[in-house]
Amino acid sequence: MKKLIPFIIVLILIASCKSYNSTPTINNGNDIGLVESDTVEISSDESDYRIIIIEPGFNAWLASSARPEGYHSQQWLENRNAILVQAWNQRNSQPFNYDPNLYEVRIDYDTRTDYGYEVNYKLYNYFLYFQIKYKQRLSSFTPRI
Repeated sequence: MKKLIPFIIVLILIASCKSYNSTPTINNGNDIGLVESDTVEISSDESDYRIIIIEPGFNAWLASSARPEGYHSQQWLENRNAILVQAWNQRNSQPFNYDPNLYEVRIDYDTRTDYGYEVNYKLYNYFLYFQIKYKQRLSSFTPRI
């Protein structure tokens, strides 16, 4: 019997109209314990992309602790996200070196694509939350609010 994971991290960046989704849907049957407030779904009016974050506590942290929208420019967020996504995907591809329960899903983030401000803002703040909560360091930048 597999050990039940107390949380589910799912970060999916989907191009709903611009490409097809060739990856299978992940469903481990752990949907029962999730509360609606544990799920943050962001779809940008500026683009056809969305991000889904299922992480207990993230929504409350985002509302109470994250810097407000507009604090960082979109370009700044894109630059940081490019670095953080690369580190995340590297750890995802090395399950023997890094906890595979933390880095479950590969993030498909193309630096040449304009995902819009809201998607970049929420993705960046998820990385901050993740690093602080799980005591991880994805880059040389110290995660701070």
